[in-house]
Amino acid sequence: MSLIQKYNVPGPRYTSYPTVPYWDENSFSVLKWKETLQRSFHESNTSEGISLYIHLPFCESLCTFCGCNKRITKRHDVEDPYITAVLKEWDLYCEILPKKPIIKEIHLGGGTPTFFTPENLERLINGLFVNANKHEEHEFSFEGHPNNTTRLHLEKLYELGFRRVSFGVQDYSDTVQKAIHRIQPFHNVAKVTFWAKEIGYTSIGHDLIFGLPFQKVEDVLDTIDKTNSLHPDRLAFYSYAHVPWIKGNGQRGFKDEDVPKDEEKRMLYELGKKHLAKKGYHEIGMDHFALATDSMYHSFKEGRLHRNFMGYTSSKTKVMIGLGVSSISDSWYSFAQNVKTIEEYYACLEKNELPVFKGHLLTEEDLIIRKHILNIMCQFHTSWSDYGTYFSELPEVITRLHEMEVDGLVNINEKSITVTEKGKTFIRNICMAFDLRMTRNAPDTQLFSMTI
Repeated sequence: MSLIQKYNVPGPRYTSYPTVPYWDENSFSVLKWKETLQRSFHESNTSEGISLYIHLPFCESLCTFCGCNKRITKRHDVEDPYITAVLKEWDLYCEILPKKPIIKEIHLGGGTPTFFTPENLERLINGLFVNANKHEEHEFSFEGHPNNTTRLHLEKLYELGFRRVSFGVQDYSDTVQKAIHRIQPFHNVAKVTFWAKEIGYTSIGHDLIFGLPFQKVEDVLDTIDKTNSLHPDRLAFYSYAHVPWIKGNGQRGFKDEDVPKDEEKRMLYELGKKHLAKKGYHEIGMDHFALATDSMYHSFKEGRLHRNFMGYTSSKTKVMIGLGVSSISDSWYSFAQNVKTIEEYYACLEKNELPVFKGHLLTEEDLIIRKHILNIMCQFHTSWSDYGTYFSELPEVITRLHEMEVDGLVNINEKSITVTEKGKTFIRNICMAFDLRMTRNAPDTQLFSMTI
């Protein structure tokens, strides 16, 4: 049996620990969420600031590879009421916080943030700073759709302090684009990339996906070659998460047999990764690559890389507040997720209530496991030599890792483990060895996409 066959099992992507299906919702309450938020805010030093993730859910058309929370519409009169609601939610949070927050990070995700006009995005960002200050070393980023991002979008957001933008590319093959309902010519991507460079963005990213329906090795290599010709600073090279059982994600637009699996899919990744290395891109954490000049590469080398619900970031804040429908917030001591429909979201805010509908309070054990998984995800290494990093079930975790050591995926030392170059492919599996909540309560049905 190959390693691909052996380790290709359903597994989380670990944007959090515990992962959402293992949250203890019974012990959670909005009151307790507010208390942990205030605690974390008090503990954070002034220079750290807080992060905001803002979910902008609207898209004009459905991409059938997408599992995100979105609302498909061509009506742009939805923009104004949604921004009004997001700013009201932010006002409710500012009432909870003991003093005026300093915003260090903002990330606009979706959906399609560039569905909104530049004027409405300006109203949104300026509205946030009515009750907040801007950190001196702020890092603002947004996701842009190459088909509808205008130069005015880029200029206006740059003017507002944004210096990082990521463009969703996925794949340049006509066959693949048709299957995923994302017709996006190369010249559209080139145009917005060159605009961003001319305007002065310091970190331009492209998001690529391997494992898409009908995708071949030559498609992946051609996409990387075209991408390299534009020389973005960083790349996300994601595995397509085939989860058609999730209601409404649009992934039933093609057949299961159209999607590359197992060895075929892993070959797309391995050859793609080698091709990226030849182009000067360094592997950073899971699924991410950066040029040596990019801030994410420096954060990785200096041990400052962090991972949260926004993905990988080059700096860490203890408080991350998610605004907008379905957004998830993180106080470090607890998680809180907003309601998933726009109608519910508006209804909560009309009652002056935070639109939170579920969450999780992290136990002491959760906090220790979370640190280990973050270390593995961000540094390919973790240690239990420091105070507060040992936990009672560590021997069982090491036992689960022994087979991976035999397979050459990790090196186990007396007080630490290190992921090998070979093991980076199986980073999710390695983290799963630490996942005590999943080990204790193995799911009866498939909750996650396959690890490979």
